[in-house]
Amino acid sequence: MKVIGEITVYKPSCMLKYCIGLDVSSNDFHACLSVIDRLQKVTVKGSSKFTNNAKGFSEFEAWLIKQHKQKEIPLVVVMEATGVYYENLALFLHLKGYNVSVVLPNKAKKYLQATGLKSKNDSIDAQGLSRMGSEQALELWQPKDEYFYQLRSLTRQHQSLQELKTNISNQLHADQHGMYQNKVVTSQLKLLIKTINHQIEDIENAIEDHLNKDKHVAELVVGITKIKGLGALTVAVILAETNGFALFKNIPQLVGFAGYDVVENQSGKHVGKTCISKKGNGHIRRCLHMPAFNVVRYEQTPFIQLFNRTFQKHGKKMKSYVAVQKKLLVLIFTLWKKEEAYEPIRINHSGDQEQTSSSLLSFQEAGETDTKQNSATQKATLHKVNILSNESQHASSLLLQK
Repeated sequence: MKVIGEITVYKPSCMLKYCIGLDVSSNDFHACLSVIDRLQKVTVKGSSKFTNNAKGFSEFEAWLIKQHKQKEIPLVVVMEATGVYYENLALFLHLKGYNVSVVLPNKAKKYLQATGLKSKNDSIDAQGLSRMGSEQALELWQPKDEYFYQLRSLTRQHQSLQELKTNISNQLHADQHGMYQNKVVTSQLKLLIKTINHQIEDIENAIEDHLNKDKHVAELVVGITKIKGLGALTVAVILAETNGFALFKNIPQLVGFAGYDVVENQSGKHVGKTCISKKGNGHIRRCLHMPAFNVVRYEQTPFIQLFNRTFQKHGKKMKSYVAVQKKLLVLIFTLWKKEEAYEPIRINHSGDQEQTSSSLLSFQEAGETDTKQNSATQKATLHKVNILSNESQHASSLLLQK
């Protein structure tokens, strides 16, 4: 650095940060090392390719140490969240003490487009990620706790089975109501549905057993499921997808992660449609769909008041249900962080006391509670909904009556 008069001139060698961009695939990954100086100029220093296995990880670390010549300058590693292929490499680097940042693919794509890059391949993507990490202060990645990682595997398998069952049930319905029926196809479809039902029952038992492995988690789940209409399976999905809310410091972070953050479309005199972004975890929004109907149907405070207030404002039921979903998520987060149980207000329109559970219900019992028809005195003033019972809550269909 030189001082000329009152002007400070930095030498190009005054580097601020090293950044390695990694484009990871199932078999290998491309690495690109860039540096940014005090003039905010990004320069590529080297690139290479390694296999996505333990041997490749060791070779990459040796290359990284060799390239990181000035140890006093910080180094960060940036990669995309490409399925599960990045997880082993990210965990390896995290355990070695490196600063690792994992960005969503759509965020990386938008950044590369903004830089003017028109071509796309693995080496270009790695270079773009290294530049992105050099210019921006990205959040550091933290590995998911093994307990919640295993829980996520179980809950996502449950969702896959439910979706598969729905597809086969639709195919069976079409085959039975078609012009001609094929007995072989019908028999196979029925057998598939029967098999999937057994697998769903097994996975639900596995989820319940997994929750009970940690007594503290089980106690918190019991307290949260005192919200009438909210089952243990829904809470399990939210905990699995958020890593037990470990990395969330406030409510806006959680709302944005789940895709419930509001997006405005306004410029000058133009006022477009305002809606939620849906740029977040779809598993959370999916699992909160049915509980939102249930807490309104059972007139749970404060959800019924929120539904009625928003429905009176814009007259759109589904928009009000989305608001209830967001409220449910925030309440679950608050109860979990404070380690408190839900205490419902025991006065409702009929004068009866709200029922609370004292133990963790089995998923079969929770399903029966969610699908049980409520009495006429427990229905909301502005809301009437019937839920057709089925073997799965996620396969139910809704009939909205005016």
